[in-house]
Amino acid sequence: MDKYQVLKQYFGYDKFREGQELLIDSILSGRDVLGIMPTGAGKSLCYQIPALMMEGITLVISPLISLMKDQVASLRQAGVSAAYLNSSLSSAQYFTALDNARAGRYPIIYVAPERLTTESFLDFAVHAKIAMVAVDEAHCVSQWGQDFRPSYLKIVDFIHRLPYRPVVSAFTATATQAVRDDVADILMLQDPTVLTTGFDRPNLYFAVYSLKDKYGAVRNYLDCHPGENGIIYCLTRKTVEEVCGRLQRDGYSATRYHAGLDDGERQKNQDDFIYDRKRIIVATNAFGMGIDKSDVRFVLHYNMPKNMESYYQEAGRAGRDGEPAECILYYGGQDVITNQLFIENNRDNEELDEAARQAVLERDRERLKKMTYYCFSNECLRDYILRYFGEYGDNYCGNCGNCLSQFETVDVTEYARGLIGCVGECRQRYGINVIIDTVRGANNAKIRQYRMNENSWYGCLSTVPAHRLRQVFNHLLVNDYLSLSSDEYTVVRLTERSGEVLDGSLSVLMKLAREREEEPKTKKKPARRAVGFGDVDEGLFERLRQLRSEIAKEERVPPYMVFSDKSLTHMCAARPQSKAEMMEISGVGEFKYKKYGERFLQAING
Repeated sequence: MDKYQVLKQYFGYDKFREGQELLIDSILSGRDVLGIMPTGAGKSLCYQIPALMMEGITLVISPLISLMKDQVASLRQAGVSAAYLNSSLSSAQYFTALDNARAGRYPIIYVAPERLTTESFLDFAVHAKIAMVAVDEAHCVSQWGQDFRPSYLKIVDFIHRLPYRPVVSAFTATATQAVRDDVADILMLQDPTVLTTGFDRPNLYFAVYSLKDKYGAVRNYLDCHPGENGIIYCLTRKTVEEVCGRLQRDGYSATRYHAGLDDGERQKNQDDFIYDRKRIIVATNAFGMGIDKSDVRFVLHYNMPKNMESYYQEAGRAGRDGEPAECILYYGGQDVITNQLFIENNRDNEELDEAARQAVLERDRERLKKMTYYCFSNECLRDYILRYFGEYGDNYCGNCGNCLSQFETVDVTEYARGLIGCVGECRQRYGINVIIDTVRGANNAKIRQYRMNENSWYGCLSTVPAHRLRQVFNHLLVNDYLSLSSDEYTVVRLTERSGEVLDGSLSVLMKLAREREEEPKTKKKPARRAVGFGDVDEGLFERLRQLRSEIAKEERVPPYMVFSDKSLTHMCAARPQSKAEMMEISGVGEFKYKKYGERFLQAING
């Protein structure tokens, strides 16, 4: 079979997505590749299709057990023999899998990086024909990436011990230029085809809200999106417990996930979410890497993550099927403090020398600053994300909270001069709250203790609401009129641009919402739309989803592995009446049609 036949027969697609064909052709020609593709762009097909066409075994190195299980289950559902080798297997299961691999039963084997240098696996590998080593979540190899894993450094040693060098392919979803370069160097890729397809996910809606009642906002959102699957991310285990407990008491189908639970409960709760027994999972960032659940319709961040890489990776777990999904971040000032504590007390980099550790620490502080700026930017949120990863757009996407708000440009030079002047006169010694309290003329103990009531800018902006001054302050930070120190105590510093505002040679303009609401309005869930197919019959979609759930229970697989939401919505729009028409549906391949096609045709005709 050629690559197009493999794509259709096993995976049910008629054409490749952007970038896939170039990477597949490069691998088939024997060339190394590095693919940077956003979540949901189809990275796994880039190594799975060549693996089914090459002579020999493809080893996929993957960081998490859950990722391997998910990928192997999906391949088996598509009619592909695959296996995984990790610590979840008993000794007997592990050696049975190795024997089957030696017998050539698996074209694709997923393996944990820790297994690579064990005696039993090396004995298998050096006597097997390894055609390709595919490194998934390749950013884990770089200490500059957000998920550095020292075990990934064993990959190169393993490749060197093979009798001949296989093709090496590496894939990741979120990587800055520095991380991309690091991945290519550390994995010693040879003249690789390097492809970045772009980080944009047009189907995702982004919004940020600063709220007093976060839980109330979450409840409001869930009530407007009944029956949908979603993830709620929290910064700490304690917050996970609180939010999940309240949701369960209020009657929502919710479960929890964090590193403080025992392995058995974590696995059960994850399975409950993946198999649709629970609609909502409340989790720390310990949950999610490699989870291929395609029908997650929303990701809510109850707290701000520590950097843009983590945020975009977590938010990207929504809408992997290409259907519309929402990513909403509920921001609070305490989130910054909590993240600062995590950064300062990070124990992951203790193996580094002091100079490298300080460099990583400074990098993490800078990343937190950029993440914070995202939360109070009035510019297009999608454009902010893309610029962070080195891409540039039009600063208007039409599908984020800022683009859909009405803004007006306001001259805030007077406010800026007051804030900057106050910072200068106190010799850059205090934080944001002290500066704002001073210009507003507050008479509290801290102001008197610091003698800021003697500052000549004291009370100069007494009629301006505190929230407006904080908005202006954030604008000054984002645009480098002021900066924050990275010391143990964060204080406000002047920049080169500060003097230009004070001497009147530079005006400060900013966009402000005309009627900025503190909380989002309650809005009903919109009618379901299939991307590219228009509106679909909601009743038929629910009938097909019910059939999918029945089949999933019979076969003990997650529902999305039967067919994705995108496949179901395409069925609703096209209403196929025959096998030929059903085979035109996105995601319906020969193997899946034989298993499920007739039952879905009956449901559609019924």
